[in-house]
Amino acid sequence: MGVAVVTGSGGLIGAESVRFFAEQGLDVIGVENDMRSHFFGAEASTTPTSERLAQEVESFRWEQLDIRDADGLDRLFSRHARHIELVVHAAAQPSHDWAALDPQTDFAINANGTLNLLQATRAHAPDATFIFTSTNKVYGDRPNNLALQELATRLELPESHHWYGGIGTDMSIDLTTHSLFGVSKAAADLLVQEYGRYFDMPTVCFRGGCLTGPQHAGAQLHGFLAYLMKCTVTGEPYTIFGYGGKQVRDNIHSHDVVRAFAAFHAAPRAAAVYNLGGGRESNVSMLEAIELCQKITGRELDYTLSDTARIGDHRWWISDVDAFMADYGEWRLTYSIEGVLRDIYECNVERWTLAAQR
Repeated sequence: MGVAVVTGSGGLIGAESVRFFAEQGLDVIGVENDMRSHFFGAEASTTPTSERLAQEVESFRWEQLDIRDADGLDRLFSRHARHIELVVHAAAQPSHDWAALDPQTDFAINANGTLNLLQATRAHAPDATFIFTSTNKVYGDRPNNLALQELATRLELPESHHWYGGIGTDMSIDLTTHSLFGVSKAAADLLVQEYGRYFDMPTVCFRGGCLTGPQHAGAQLHGFLAYLMKCTVTGEPYTIFGYGGKQVRDNIHSHDVVRAFAAFHAAPRAAAVYNLGGGRESNVSMLEAIELCQKITGRELDYTLSDTARIGDHRWWISDVDAFMADYGEWRLTYSIEGVLRDIYECNVERWTLAAQR
């Protein structure tokens, strides 16, 4: 039986990947050491998810291994070399703000950890499909130079603009402010591409917008839709950083992300790069997201507007998903932005409400 190695297997995309590829008949090895609890506190711990996966998914095995441990990864890949057919690399330090607090740890995880994983794959399973969850932050703050119009609830591009339908990979990543997180992810992104080109390995970088879903352990520094819905349910105050709440993000459900992984794995190519997000079908401003959360929950959100935007944060981002759909025509989004928010709410409202009452 084939083996899939999933890093960050207790996180949103990792856990979705574990369940999906196990259902496809693969044995799944999860690499997870619960760094999220270190980044964002005990409430963001991935250990409960890892324990549930171990109990519920028969073909899943959890390795408590740090991707900064090159020798440990090499031993793991060596043990399963003949059977590894897929690597889903979803482990990361995911926050702009956290990266600025500890740049060395951020870079060691995001860049050096990716290098360790690529090298282990090259040494022991060079024909395995290597899928990397990159980020739109590799473009830095260049999208903030777009000629945006201010509308009542959002910033927006004119319909005549080249990128109105979504930003493509033809946007330059140079001469912009990336944030330290964006730099470490860009380094990893380029490594994945170069291993594909130099060593003819089937690799892909999916440069994600906002990846979300009901299992997202949203925190103030990461996972804004889940955290926004949680605050609306529990009454916890929420702060919007900059742009008057009119900044726009596309959001893609984790299920649709992993379906894109599966489509690529079925017909992989070397050194592929795609922007992946909700595109024009699933995007929202902060103000619009608040309105939807209030509509779904029947509660008012206690929020404040801060004039200070996060360094490198985007005023507007919508991904061009047409390039991926052109190459993988069977893939389509299955969740709208309201569908994403309703799924987050319905799966979490009871737990969040009980926790708030304690």
